[in-house]
Amino acid sequence: MMGRWFLFGVLVCNGVYAQEARPIRMIVPFSGGSASDVITRIVIERIVATTGQRYVLDNRPASGGNLGTQMLAKATPDGYTFGMSASGPLAANKTLFKDLGYDPERDIQAVTLFASLPNVVVVSAKLPVSNISELIDYVRKNPNVPYGSVGNGSAQHLAGAYFEQLVGARMTHVPYRVTANLVTDLVSGQAPVSFQLVPNVRGQIKAGQVKPLIVAATRRLAALPDVQTAAEAGIKGYVSAAWFAFVAPAGAPRSAVDKLYKDTAAAITDQSVRTRFVDFGAEPSATSPDEFSKYISAEIVKWRGIITKGGISIDQ
Repeated sequence: MMGRWFLFGVLVCNGVYAQEARPIRMIVPFSGGSASDVITRIVIERIVATTGQRYVLDNRPASGGNLGTQMLAKATPDGYTFGMSASGPLAANKTLFKDLGYDPERDIQAVTLFASLPNVVVVSAKLPVSNISELIDYVRKNPNVPYGSVGNGSAQHLAGAYFEQLVGARMTHVPYRVTANLVTDLVSGQAPVSFQLVPNVRGQIKAGQVKPLIVAATRRLAALPDVQTAAEAGIKGYVSAAWFAFVAPAGAPRSAVDKLYKDTAAAITDQSVRTRFVDFGAEPSATSPDEFSKYISAEIVKWRGIITKGGISIDQ
């Protein structure tokens, strides 16, 4: 499948920024216009505007982000090829898939985590619960309450499985291929519970059709400041998010890796970037390459345990 290429040029203002002769190729393993793609572009646009470095974004969507991440892992580590990747292809998918075609810890050079989109536990307004304690009581007393996600093995599915394990309930996962259909069934009460990203249910929350109960994060979301974290609500350790990061092929020059990390760290301090992140229910972040490498390994171990305990698999 051919990717979609977009060149981010340079705005020259009174000669402040010098244009690099060679653009950096950034492989994005998700489709153009997806949340993953859009939030990546927000950061890259700011880097381009402040550094003058050109970027070519190459969308290579397939297999839950695995194809594009594999392409990045096999690319020449010349310092001019980087990739955006996420929690699935860098962590959970190592357990979910029999063979990724790459090893996230061996074949990938971590650069920096730049955004985290925590899952929010949401319920239909038609479900007779008003807080997380009532939801836990409800799903314990009513086995197999259905919850929807965007697909088997997705971050939303894993968030649901993790929730079941922590609260001691048995629910029924209902995978959807189209988010709009999931939201319709959530609102109607057909699949009355979900573990969602804010952009997918923002309108329904504002309309009172969907109730957010807790955020699966260590701190409250700027997009939902009145919604408690899981820890505040008494569910210790319930942290689940779709996270996005920049990576490079193993062996990439450390100078190039460090430069992208520093450029990213500077970009996410920009107020316009942070404001746009809020619209996505995203939390900006900038971890050093070494810190991020350790984080990937920790996430692989964490989700391996949850996936194995839940008996979750993806047919290949």
